[in-house]
Amino acid sequence: MSVGYSDPVVLPHEHAPRLRVTFRLENRSREIWRAADGFRVGCQIFDPATDLVVAEGPRQALPQDLAPGQSAPVDLEVPLPRIPGGYRLFVSPMQEEVCWHYERWPFLLVDVTVEGGRIAAGPPVVTTLRALRRRHFAKSLARALIYPVRTLWRHRSLIRSMARRDVAGRYRGSFAGLFWTVLNPLLLVLTYFFVFGIVLRTRFGTDPSRAGFALYFLAGMLPWLPFSEALGRAPSVLLEHRTFVKKLVFPLEILPTAQVAAGLVTQGFALAVFLTLLVILRGEVPSSAVWLPALLVPQVLLTLGLCWFLAALGVYVRDLAQVNGFLLTLWFFLTPICYPEASLPQEALWLLAMNPMFVLVRGFRAALLEGQAPAFDPLWKLWLAAAAVFVLGHAFFYRLRRNFADVI
Repeated sequence: MSVGYSDPVVLPHEHAPRLRVTFRLENRSREIWRAADGFRVGCQIFDPATDLVVAEGPRQALPQDLAPGQSAPVDLEVPLPRIPGGYRLFVSPMQEEVCWHYERWPFLLVDVTVEGGRIAAGPPVVTTLRALRRRHFAKSLARALIYPVRTLWRHRSLIRSMARRDVAGRYRGSFAGLFWTVLNPLLLVLTYFFVFGIVLRTRFGTDPSRAGFALYFLAGMLPWLPFSEALGRAPSVLLEHRTFVKKLVFPLEILPTAQVAAGLVTQGFALAVFLTLLVILRGEVPSSAVWLPALLVPQVLLTLGLCWFLAALGVYVRDLAQVNGFLLTLWFFLTPICYPEASLPQEALWLLAMNPMFVLVRGFRAALLEGQAPAFDPLWKLWLAAAAVFVLGHAFFYRLRRNFADVI
């Protein structure tokens, strides 16, 4: 430590936005601090929300040259900004035209709040930039973990309402109405079944029948349908709801969330059809189906995180919607949904197995068709990766959202 601060005291002024900071400064370095060399004691005022300097405080010359081990009293009168808000004062030695020593030495930190002409000051704390950044990182990490969950819970009724309106409005005025929610994925599944199950005669495992292929194929489509539906629409969701973007009080993060919830509705209908078919063809639903929630939670977290990322990026990159469609098609065929895993090249299997949809598809088939729990090792890794994508996707969206209205 190259500097010491003894007996620090902070005294707010009663009638003006000013602060008096007194302490005893000790030179613990190996050099002499000479006023003729530009050594001063100064203060900078920061905005704690952005870590930007908002004002330069006073700079006071040392009352005397300080040799190593010597100390001197310091009495600073710091004028504060008149704009109400929170401020953070860094008090430390500095050398004119050279540097502020708080960048590498300990400094005196004072948190101040200005409101209604009154000043509230916290106790002075001796700290370092490194320690301050560690605390800031810990707080940011806690907010990143808590804030998205708290936002979703707070606006759960609005999400439910928007998802219901999205599902109903998608087919409003059509002859079949909400039945298209079942009919659309059913027609898609029948198309793939015809191509791979009948024309190419693809089969899974030890079951060479077409019924066995249909069950394995449908089980693989169960996680893919809501995932691809939400991701396919995510890049354009903010552009489609540009009127909401202009409203300062509207929680924009629920727009992609409502699409994910609408995709879960589609998955719910598809699961009901699958379970009915499973009872007809095999006579029962296996007890291992109780593992489905352990697969649905990381599926939702992964989908939400990616949707937030794509929704935010789609505001700035308008071509993303077209590129995204191609990438989803590529992702589909890199996932063993309509063909068995054995068809994949063995030397690339370890890499392709890192695909989160690969884990989900394998897990759904294990729980619904093979009567066993999903493999634990890839499942906990999926949970960890999905949680990370969820947090990072929300952080990315939250960081960019302040400029959405200007770009749109």
